[in-house]
Amino acid sequence: MDIDTKSSGVGTSTGQGRAPARGVALAAVRGLALVPICLIGSVLCFCLTLVSVALVPIGIGLVTTPWVLTGVRAFADHRRLLAVEWGGVRIPRAYRPLPEDANPWARTFGMLRDPATWRDFRWLPVDMTAGTVTALLAFALPLYPLEGFAIAAGLWRVLPDGYWYGFVRVTDQVSALYAAGLGAVVLLAALWLTPRLLHAHFRLTGAVLGSGQGELAERVRVLTETRRDAVDTSAAELRRIERDLHDGAQARLVAMGMDLGTIETLLEKNPEKARELLAQARRSSAEALTELRELVRGIHPPVLAERGLGDAVRALALRMPVETEVAVDLPGRAEAPVEAAAYFAVSEVLTNAVKHSGADRIWIDVHHAEGALRIAVTDDGKGGAAVAAGSGLAGVERRLGTFDGVMAVGSPAGGPTMVTMEIPCALS
Repeated sequence: MDIDTKSSGVGTSTGQGRAPARGVALAAVRGLALVPICLIGSVLCFCLTLVSVALVPIGIGLVTTPWVLTGVRAFADHRRLLAVEWGGVRIPRAYRPLPEDANPWARTFGMLRDPATWRDFRWLPVDMTAGTVTALLAFALPLYPLEGFAIAAGLWRVLPDGYWYGFVRVTDQVSALYAAGLGAVVLLAALWLTPRLLHAHFRLTGAVLGSGQGELAERVRVLTETRRDAVDTSAAELRRIERDLHDGAQARLVAMGMDLGTIETLLEKNPEKARELLAQARRSSAEALTELRELVRGIHPPVLAERGLGDAVRALALRMPVETEVAVDLPGRAEAPVEAAAYFAVSEVLTNAVKHSGADRIWIDVHHAEGALRIAVTDDGKGGAAVAAGSGLAGVERRLGTFDGVMAVGSPAGGPTMVTMEIPCALS
C-alpha cells in the first residue's frame, strides 16, 4: 500500500509533472469512486439522522442519536480526508468536544447544539445531488468521446437509423465522421474540465461542510477551547513529571544517600558489608539514571532536538512491535514546539494502532506542502477508529488544535485506518 500523499492531489494543478491523459484518467477513476460514496453514504447518513432525531421525543433517539451522529462525523471526516488527498482542498474540522463521562441525554443534546452537526446535515442532501452530479461528470466526460470514435470506426452500421451522438444525427459514414470530430472536441474539453470538475466537487463539499458564516467566531471559539485544553494538558503533564520524580528517581537517590552514609560508618568495622552496600548503591544510581533518561525522553526526546522530526519518527518506528515503514520528505525543520506536537501526536496514533487495530503493518508519511506539515499514519488493521470514542485520538486532536492544526480519520469497518494530521507551519 502506498500512502504517498504528495502525488495524490487533483486540483487546478493536476497533471503537473505527468502526462495530461494520466491526470485526466486518475480524476475520472476518482470521480467514479465518489459516485457510490455520495449516493449510498450520504443517503444512508441523511435518512438515519432524520429518523434518529425524530425519535428523540419518545426516548429512543436519546440512545441512537449519538451513535448515528458519530457515524455521520466519521463519514464527513473521510470526505475531508479525500478532499485533502484528492482535491487539495482543506476543510477544517470544528466539532465541539464532549465530556467523556457525559450521560446519553447530555451527549445527544450536546451534539445537537453543535453548529457543526447541522452543517453536516445540510451537506448530506447537497452531496447526494450536486456532489453526485459533479463526480459523475468527472467520470463520464472523458469516456463520451470514445463513443464518437467508435461510431466513426464502424459502429454506426449496427446502430438504429437516426441515432444521435450529441447534436450529430448519424446515418452514414460521413455523419459518423462528424460524430468523431465532435468526440475530438469533447475530448479536448475533457482534458481541461475533468480535473476541475473533481476539484469543484471538493470545493462544493468545503463550501457547505466548512464553517461558512460566523467562521471567525467559530475559529475563536475553537482556538479558545484548544488553548484551555493545552493549559490543562500542560498542568497534568507537570503533575505527572513531579510524581515520576518523587516516586522514582528521587526515592532512589534518597535511598542511595542513606546507603552511602551507612557505608561511611562500616568502612572500618565491616568492610564486606560496606562493599555490598556500595554495589547496591551503584545499581541504584544506574536505575535512577535510566529513569531520568526515560523521563527526559518523555518530555522531549533527544533525537528530536538533535536530528529533527524525520529521524525522531524513524526512531519511534523502530520501537514498534509491528512492521512500520516511514517516508519523510522535509527540506527543513519546523519550530521546536511544532515538532514536539507532531512527534507526540504520531506516537499516540501509533500506540492506538498497536493497542486496538490488530494491524500487521503500519505506514507513516511525513512531508511539508502548501505551508503545512502533513503526516499520514495508515494501518491494515480492523478499522472502526473514531475521534469521539474517548480514545487517544481526541487528545491528539486537542494537541494539534493548539497549533491551529487539524486531524481527519478514515477508518471503515474492516480497515484500513488512515489518520491524516496537518499543522500550518514554515520550515527553516
